[in-house]
Amino acid sequence: MTRPAQPNFKSHLSEILQHALREIAPAEQGVSIEFARPKQASHGDYSCNLAMQLAKALRQSPRDVAALLIKAMPASPYLEKIEIAGAGFINLFLKTSAKQQFPRHALESGSRFGHSDSGAGKKIQVEFVSANPTGPLHVGHGRGAAFGASLANVLAAAGFTVEREYYINDAGRQMDILALSTWLRYLELNGAVIAFPGNAYQGEYVRDMARLIYKAHGNRYLHQPDLLFADMPPAAADGAGEAQLDSLIANAKKLLGQDYAYIHNFVLTEQLGDCRNDLMEFGVVFDTWFSEQSLFDGGLVAHVVQLLEQKNYLYQQDGARWFRSSDFGDEKDRVVRRENGEFTYFASDIAYHLNKFERGFERVIDVWGADHHGYIPRVKGALQALALDPAKLEIALVQFAVLYRDGKKASMSTRSGAFVTLRELRQEVGNDAARFFYVLRKSDQHLDFDLDLAKSQSNENPVYYVQYAHARVCSVLEQWGEDPAPLATADTSLLTSPAELALLQRLIDYPETLDAAAKELSPHLIAFYLRELAAEFHSYYNATRFLVPEVPLRLARLALIAAIRQVLVNGLTLLGVSAPDKM
Repeated sequence: MTRPAQPNFKSHLSEILQHALREIAPAEQGVSIEFARPKQASHGDYSCNLAMQLAKALRQSPRDVAALLIKAMPASPYLEKIEIAGAGFINLFLKTSAKQQFPRHALESGSRFGHSDSGAGKKIQVEFVSANPTGPLHVGHGRGAAFGASLANVLAAAGFTVEREYYINDAGRQMDILALSTWLRYLELNGAVIAFPGNAYQGEYVRDMARLIYKAHGNRYLHQPDLLFADMPPAAADGAGEAQLDSLIANAKKLLGQDYAYIHNFVLTEQLGDCRNDLMEFGVVFDTWFSEQSLFDGGLVAHVVQLLEQKNYLYQQDGARWFRSSDFGDEKDRVVRRENGEFTYFASDIAYHLNKFERGFERVIDVWGADHHGYIPRVKGALQALALDPAKLEIALVQFAVLYRDGKKASMSTRSGAFVTLRELRQEVGNDAARFFYVLRKSDQHLDFDLDLAKSQSNENPVYYVQYAHARVCSVLEQWGEDPAPLATADTSLLTSPAELALLQRLIDYPETLDAAAKELSPHLIAFYLRELAAEFHSYYNATRFLVPEVPLRLARLALIAAIRQVLVNGLTLLGVSAPDKM
């Protein structure tokens, strides 16, 4: 016999309310039908304010409109009753028998429980991290990595075809500064006395790369270091010394000649390799590593500037070419080509986003640091200028994370530079805690990362609390000692206690939470859900005997907690967190 498919109660209730809406107010079809979860069980399983939205247009009281809607709703196999509450809320109560089917749904669906096909296979790209390969990843990059990876997993679970991409900023000045910094340290190893610039890269990792070059090649790249500081411009009045740094880069390229490419490629390979390894150890993988330099080498940057020129969106000023980004909501116009003929980073960013859509992505999601907020209108404006739909580009902003130890803000300074690296954080608290803590809040909200809490084995530690719930279920099932597969067919009609009904409702909530997380680009909703599920399970565990003599009741309760275990695994997997059997 074919079992009934897993229902989506929200979708079902929306459909029957849409039917009622067409009956009583056909002119109001555009009204959004939304549901809230009442805090008290006596107020139903779902509550809807549709009547209050319609009252003004229909010139009736919300309670009268609610009565009309309820009368016009077709019969539902899942509803026990419908009530009007307060000013005109429609409270909907599910049949207990409908709730009792969800352990079976969870156990039969297994790792796919909660997944949907709402994305319909649409091709979507999530680009995240994309840090300059000029040094180790820091804790800010770690939050972007955890968020981006979790978001991609959530979207894939919602039925999208997801491609995860890292944009390698391997072109331009920052890579030149890193190459110069490494070569200067290499010269020091060869006995040269160098006035190392304060605005060059200072980290120990730069010295490490210089040592590798020296060990492999000795004085092969010495090249008259006495000429390096020739023809230097005067020190800047502000002390920044950027012009002097540019002069050093130019002199280094002249002195090294073809050897400069080796230094440049070596430091790029070393840092990019370190970045890849760091992220892989963190459980973050990418389908594509896209080179910024390829946009220049393939002529796409020049092409996109030419396109903007042809569309009359560029003008000349002070020898530079400017894009009319103020026409598209930006605060001012932006340079795409400098007076020296070099393209700007903005020009390559335009080319990169054109390339994304040329690759056939129907949606593009960029995960940026919150400090890039002002960058959004100019990129979207450029897309619009190129006759592309800017709405297909979505930006998810990620705030920085601040570390706390012993209740005090932790120092961000380490041996590797003026920041705490992602690797150091992972080594201190573990991957699981780092991944979970990073997504505990909405990405654009400030995050205080409590290092002591992340390392603690207590109920206050959210990741430990959730993982411990999974381990407890495993312990009960191990004590039972039988094959859990038949639990999918257990008679769950015996699950009638308030705690059991509340847990059944939590199981129902999981597919809905996953759907909301995908729609809102908010994987933190999964973390919130897991904490709430764990809390209700722990309370149930502390108050309930599972291995009771009555076989039907025993199997029903075991089916419930086995389903809870499955949901815990599914949710933790989306967040890149393990589900240990023992703790």
